[in-house]
Amino acid sequence: MKIISITSHVLQCDMPTELGYSQQYYDKRTAHLVRVETDEGITGWGECFGPGNVALANKTIVERVIAPMVVGMDALDRDVIWHKVYNLLRDHGQKGMPIQSLSGVDIALWDIAGKAANLPIHKLIGGAHRKDVAVYGYGMMLKRESVADHVARFKDEAASIIGMGFGATKMKTGLGPRDDVKLCAAVAESVGDAKFMVDANHCYTTSDAFYVGRALDEMGAYWFEEPVAPEDHDGYRELRAGLSTNISGGEAEFARWGWRQILENRGLDIAQPEVCALGGITEYLRVLALCHAHFTPVINHVWGSAIAVATNLQLLAAMPPMPGGLYPWEPMLEFDTTENRFRDHLLTDPLDIQGQVKRNGGRVKIPEGPGLGVTPDPDFIKTYEIQ
Repeated sequence: MKIISITSHVLQCDMPTELGYSQQYYDKRTAHLVRVETDEGITGWGECFGPGNVALANKTIVERVIAPMVVGMDALDRDVIWHKVYNLLRDHGQKGMPIQSLSGVDIALWDIAGKAANLPIHKLIGGAHRKDVAVYGYGMMLKRESVADHVARFKDEAASIIGMGFGATKMKTGLGPRDDVKLCAAVAESVGDAKFMVDANHCYTTSDAFYVGRALDEMGAYWFEEPVAPEDHDGYRELRAGLSTNISGGEAEFARWGWRQILENRGLDIAQPEVCALGGITEYLRVLALCHAHFTPVINHVWGSAIAVATNLQLLAAMPPMPGGLYPWEPMLEFDTTENRFRDHLLTDPLDIQGQVKRNGGRVKIPEGPGLGVTPDPDFIKTYEIQ
């Protein structure tokens, strides 16, 4: 079954309101989908991580760099294709945008393999350890408003997310250590007995991260995400040793070699690989094995369209319990509760995550159809595609 074409579709729309995190504000939503077609009529879909102009740059890499390398190859030779592309791009980037681009192509090839076998991807990996998975609601983004307005809004939004049926919620920080502690305190009070997590998007120095982290220890936060720069391995290790709150991170790392350094450094309590960035499903499975070999539990980073969500549901189904037992530690699906039409309206049969959460006690079912188990609507793609 030969690959005959690889096409990128970059979708973009205006958001209802500007949102931000510790690094920037943004007012447009972007998704980068990859379509791989074969000579047997089977089409696979994948997704590349990366917003805005990054998505447009990755589109060029997918169509002008990767596609000429692999068109004509057998679509089922996923590992052969992965290593061919990686080896030929090694001199030009072992991390970052070339690997983001490879990720989307690789996910599409797994979708093709599942459709060819008439099996969901989790069956190709080895089966489902769970038929459904818990979901946590992500929200409480930064805006151009006062600290007092942030505090009031975060308190209301945290209660609203838990009220939707999510068993846990995650907030942003980035106003500065002292003001961020005020935000965290408001959320901790609002969620009651539910779990809450804090995502700094690597905005702190190690000393400032300790200041916030010690406050989180007192508040009972579940994890402190990307407290310092991803390159600061020493900072991660020091924070993990000095705080009781779980330290999480890894969404900005790529491939097994980068992940080996993180894990050997023992700086994470929870690993957060991003399958649409680190090299696709093929490389994600290697990273997952490395994480479990270091007895580090995994909760995937999830950001993007319904293709990214469906991909992660397949991976969460196939993730072995770690370390196991009658009541093993279980992963969760990350779900962005802000408006995202590329997730909620892209598919011919929507996943309806929020509806499932409300109906099923905070859990969602794993798609059982072949491949990713979902089908994008071509008319929707035409409506939002940019060149």
